[in-house]
Amino acid sequence: MNQIFCRHLRTKSMYTGKTREQAFAEKEPEHATPCHVWCNRTQSVVGVDDRPVGKNVCDSARACFEE
Repeated sequence: MNQIFCRHLRTKSMYTGKTREQAFAEKEPEHATPCHVWCNRTQSVVGVDDRPVGKNVCDSARACFEE
């Protein structure tokens, strides 16, 4: 099943020629704090809703999510 990512979620890997799906497919340690992702709307690791951003938390349950 393909995970749907918020259109505003960014990672450095996206700027190396990878697709969005490839960039976010890389595995992270379970308790890692990904410092290389950010919200493109806020230009920060905190989203519009004042919550942390990440590939596992920026989902359709958040009001700021956009597919």
